[in-house]
Amino acid sequence: MTARTNTAASAGTWKLGDLTVNRIGFGAMRLTGRAAFTAGAGADRERSISVLRRAVELGVNHIDTAAYYFSPRLSANELINRALAPYPDDLVIATKVWPARSPSGEWWWAEPEQLRGQVEENLRQLGRDHLDVVNLRVPPSGKAGSIADHFGALADLRDAGLIRHLGVSNVTPAQLAEAQAIAPVVCVQNPFGVGSTAGQRELLRSCGEQGIAFVPFFAIAGAGREAGLAGDGEHESVLAVARAHGATPAQVRLAWTLRQGPHVLAIPGTGDPGHLAENVAAGTLTLSDDELDRLQSIG
Repeated sequence: MTARTNTAASAGTWKLGDLTVNRIGFGAMRLTGRAAFTAGAGADRERSISVLRRAVELGVNHIDTAAYYFSPRLSANELINRALAPYPDDLVIATKVWPARSPSGEWWWAEPEQLRGQVEENLRQLGRDHLDVVNLRVPPSGKAGSIADHFGALADLRDAGLIRHLGVSNVTPAQLAEAQAIAPVVCVQNPFGVGSTAGQRELLRSCGEQGIAFVPFFAIAGAGREAGLAGDGEHESVLAVARAHGATPAQVRLAWTLRQGPHVLAIPGTGDPGHLAENVAAGTLTLSDDELDRLQSIG
């Protein structure tokens, strides 16, 4: 792929509330190891730090993280702190609460009154006095339930000055509306990418109409989620478009995702400097209408 300017600014900008970010950001999940949340996963500390610093050099000013992104030896938040503090003035760090992991890796889900502790843990690990964006990550079992109590607790922390802006993650349209009735929502983090369902596409469209940023996760990994795509598991249509542009399949998936609307942000994650540069360069990849339609047809 021939890049015009391989920086995160190439795909344009969007606002998270009053914070302007480049549409290509960075997801911190893989900094602690290739396979997320796995006891055997490991990563090189200095390499992860260098990837973070290089991301900022390439114009990334939106980093997505969480206190529960850790391996036996590494914490994503503490890597971010070590690599980037004192933080650039334009850097926006978004984190997530509600899920948590014990030191041994077991998952648990916070009660509303426990969210303050989770927010304070993110503050401590990142070395900040407030969090730019906090997303309420809804558990898989909570798809049909109310999020009012948990989101209301975060709204109180926003009013107290610990949080600047609020978002929601893994939500239904009804839960988004429920949250908006309590406090402004600046972003929605939901699974989305090539092959997404009609319902997922409708929520993306609705967010655009409301001026809410839509921040897909697993845009590259697709159905593989944390495990990523298998080596021989890529769809032939994605491969064909990649060959036509001299690009990687991951770049095609990112470029397609960014074309879904100016309010769509990408947060691809990697612990590999080469993959980082490729992800950022995806912002310069222009797909034709025919190619967009071909990718859209993947179910």
